[in-house]
Amino acid sequence: MNSDNLINPILKWAGGKRQLIPELKKYIPIKFNKYVEPFIGGGALYFYLKHENSIINDNNPEIINLYKEISKKPNLIIEELKKYINNEKFFYALRASSPDTNLRKAARTIFLNRTCFNGLYRVNKKGEFNVPYGKSKNVNFIDAKNLLLASKILKKTKIYNQDYKLILKKFCKKKDFVFLDPPYLPISKYSDFKRYTKEQFYLKDHIELSENFKQLDKKGCYLILTNSNNEIIKKLYHSFKIKIVKTKRNINSKGSKRTGEDIIITNF
Repeated sequence: MNSDNLINPILKWAGGKRQLIPELKKYIPIKFNKYVEPFIGGGALYFYLKHENSIINDNNPEIINLYKEISKKPNLIIEELKKYINNEKFFYALRASSPDTNLRKAARTIFLNRTCFNGLYRVNKKGEFNVPYGKSKNVNFIDAKNLLLASKILKKTKIYNQDYKLILKKFCKKKDFVFLDPPYLPISKYSDFKRYTKEQFYLKDHIELSENFKQLDKKGCYLILTNSNNEIIKKLYHSFKIKIVKTKRNINSKGSKRTGEDIIITNF
């Protein structure tokens, strides 16, 4: 792939799939119709593919606002970001603010994500961003080239902020490629990578997702699903192909705990 056209994820993301791209690309269908990603998050695989017939979705309104605004006004977002200052006082003032336009909301999302502690996007139960300042001065929160490249593919993409089940039911057809990257089922009671919206994703939701996976399989969709290496998840998808891969947990503050295992589940 031409590195000049490589699009990096705009946001750092808990559970982001950038490090898994070398593994995931082995499973990308040679030919497919639409690309559908109902839990877009940081969108690493979407930006890697750059498929012109794509549908992305997330139930996080801030993330979807960001992608919509970048698709329409990348240069204005870049100009807005140039007004921002990477210091603690500005960070907390911006975090406490409620921007009056969607464009400023988008710029705020980028800045807070890039300058907060460990680049973790997390909200409390009121839906308020609550990660502290990261104190790093060597942060590039204005990647103009990448934003402009991302805008080109986002312009061609249908972008939604809905329940993932509605997206699957309405848009997924035979020979579509569907990548499912839900909030992971925690491997311990202390793991909480899932709270990137005020809504939670519980065990019952994972069970429901597995049923949707089976329905899509019957439709003839090409499916990839990722999750934590959890015995419950493996049991839910036991009739499909499962591969265990080593990963790094970049958001853990203790280096010794920054390793883990994901599973990649496919139906083809």
